[in-house]
Amino acid sequence: MWLSAGEALARLGSKPQSLYANVSRGRIRAKPDPGDSRRSLYREEDVDRVARRSRGRRSAATTASEAISWGDPVLTSTVSTVAGGRLAYRGVDAADLSVSGTLEDVAELLWARSYAPVVPMTAIEPSIGAALIALASRVPNDPPSSGRGTSQLRDDAVVVHTTVVGGLVGAGQGPLHQRLAERFARPAAADAIRHALVLLADHELNASTFAARVTVSTGAPLSAGVLAGLAALGGPRHGNATLEVIALAEDIEAHPESAEDALLDWLGERRAVPGFGHPLYPRGDVRSQALLAAIDIPAAFVRLAAAGEAILEEAPNIDFALAALAAAHGLPREAPATIFALARSVGWLAHCIEQAVSGQLIRPRACYVGPPVATRG
Repeated sequence: MWLSAGEALARLGSKPQSLYANVSRGRIRAKPDPGDSRRSLYREEDVDRVARRSRGRRSAATTASEAISWGDPVLTSTVSTVAGGRLAYRGVDAADLSVSGTLEDVAELLWARSYAPVVPMTAIEPSIGAALIALASRVPNDPPSSGRGTSQLRDDAVVVHTTVVGGLVGAGQGPLHQRLAERFARPAAADAIRHALVLLADHELNASTFAARVTVSTGAPLSAGVLAGLAALGGPRHGNATLEVIALAEDIEAHPESAEDALLDWLGERRAVPGFGHPLYPRGDVRSQALLAAIDIPAAFVRLAAAGEAILEEAPNIDFALAALAAAHGLPREAPATIFALARSVGWLAHCIEQAVSGQLIRPRACYVGPPVATRG
């Protein structure tokens, strides 16, 4: 997230005076280096943005390559978008919807179909692993998504999500946020979980959603798409990022005298600080703001938020808020990932339906940088 002067100059291809001029004009953010107060660090995304502009007109290959990482849109979608610092599901503000809506409401909005999941009694112990197994067992026998009509795909989405619910929540009926709170043995957490489920249901073309869409673009069943999304979600830079936030908050709780020192220790070890900032929300993650407003934020997280905003100049993001929710209600360690997976599976299915209806195969080209290709003759 932050570069040394040498690293910044290498990316800019300019002299130090140019770097300092960009800082003074507010184009590149800078902060003191925690390891050496005589030096500065420079915001990576700002440096890269200025570097792209200075290179002038980009080639089609460069544009396509940069689009893969927070670049220009690469697919059309009607499911969700982040615009003007707000998240919207089919034009409906997600934060507003979280005030009283449920995940079932979001599913009906995104799938254009009524939904009330009831899972038969099962002996499976609910977990993300159980959901992965249940989905994998469906894939060989489920109908391919290609050739299915929109109405059939919506019916398929209900069946597939019921399988996800069975794996993550277990048997039962009633609103999903209440069932999940009961599974965690924390019924008082139900309303906060409801907020989180609504706010996490979709987030345009994130890594797990892209994985789901690529899978279904081959004609694979919707269950295969959700299986791919759930697998991608499990990475520490996506659905499991909350674990790092919890670890940092625990460090601060163990050293309550100075949250900033604990944060500087992480930076001194060249560890990325989790839970702060988001490229799509320059004025702060609205999902985090909405979720934090729905809970009593634990003291360690209050101190962490203050330290992060002072040192990183970034506001807490949804990973921070989800970790704070878990701490506020004493939820088990796997709870944030479970909430994330249950919510986001609704969005995956909406994207899978959209992709299947389009009939488009997602097949980008690679920019080859390997050994020269041998020529014949």
